[in-house]
Amino acid sequence: MLRYVTKKVFYGVLVMLGVVTLVFFLFNILPGDPARMMLGQRADQESIEIINHDLGRDKPMSLQYLNYLNDLLPLSVHSMDSNDYFYLSDEKYSPYSKVFCSESYCLILKKPYLRRSYQSKRPVSEIIASAFPQTAILALVAMAFALVVGLAMGILAALKKDTWIDRFTLGLSTLGMSLPSFFAAILIAWMFAYVLADWTHLNMFGNLYTVDDYGCGEYLDLKNLILPALTLGIRPLATITQLSKNSLLEALSQDYVRTARAKGMPFGRVVVRHALRNALNPIVTSVSGWFASLMAGAVFVEYVFDWKGMGVVIVDSLEKYDFPVVMGSILFVCVLLVVINILTDLLYGLLDPRVRLR
Repeated sequence: MLRYVTKKVFYGVLVMLGVVTLVFFLFNILPGDPARMMLGQRADQESIEIINHDLGRDKPMSLQYLNYLNDLLPLSVHSMDSNDYFYLSDEKYSPYSKVFCSESYCLILKKPYLRRSYQSKRPVSEIIASAFPQTAILALVAMAFALVVGLAMGILAALKKDTWIDRFTLGLSTLGMSLPSFFAAILIAWMFAYVLADWTHLNMFGNLYTVDDYGCGEYLDLKNLILPALTLGIRPLATITQLSKNSLLEALSQDYVRTARAKGMPFGRVVVRHALRNALNPIVTSVSGWFASLMAGAVFVEYVFDWKGMGVVIVDSLEKYDFPVVMGSILFVCVLLVVINILTDLLYGLLDPRVRLR
């Protein structure tokens, strides 16, 4: 088991290294001067050069890349020269502990440093920390909705195979998988928050917390969560429905099910205790994969419903060419994807020991 875990973690580290490299070079070859964005179009050349030196952008691209990796690593080496680009100047944003120091360099232990926003000057980690809980809540509610409804529909379709119920769930699943999230968000917002607003009383735009009209602060407004979660959960619901149906049908055709039925065990007990339990393995993999995708794919849904999560942060930062925020957000989402996939593989290995032998 230790070898299996080590291999998965090693592959995850390689994936993250590839993502960091791709993100860094992609956003550093895009047009635009961060110093001019920070100072304005009338900034003089001397001020621009000072800002570029402070950001380390006056160094060769290869050295900038190494500096970026150095900032991201929890254990890294940094110069003590105050005239050089170095991490230690931002101690107030990301505290560190010195492990070993020489006259010129220090080996320090710190949390990954994602640098600062060009526009607001806030640390990127602080911006992500304020937006991520909104996205996490949205993804969790959407995934819970998709899992409960999709599993129920899949089981019902499997037990009522070749009936109108089976054909109805197949049609809904096909429609759900074919709808792009952006189009589905616009359609659902228009239908339930505009056309049917007098009956649903739902808002087209809103956040988890709403400002009180009488100046009494903020209050929790859960109804604003309904439409974004419904929209985000449509595609995983369709996948889980079909996957649970096919898995259950395959499990019901196995010899151990026929043996249990031959011994007189009630059909409902056979489904719950034997067939459904063995049909859950692919569903667990699908749910975890979809949850990771929801964290990354909530961008369009959040933007349409103005849900103040990672999606809105990424879109706003792209519009303002605030590359550190975009890069940090992408890396954060990728870390989540890698961690969730590793945990999924480990869980799948526990459910099916044969997987650990591959």
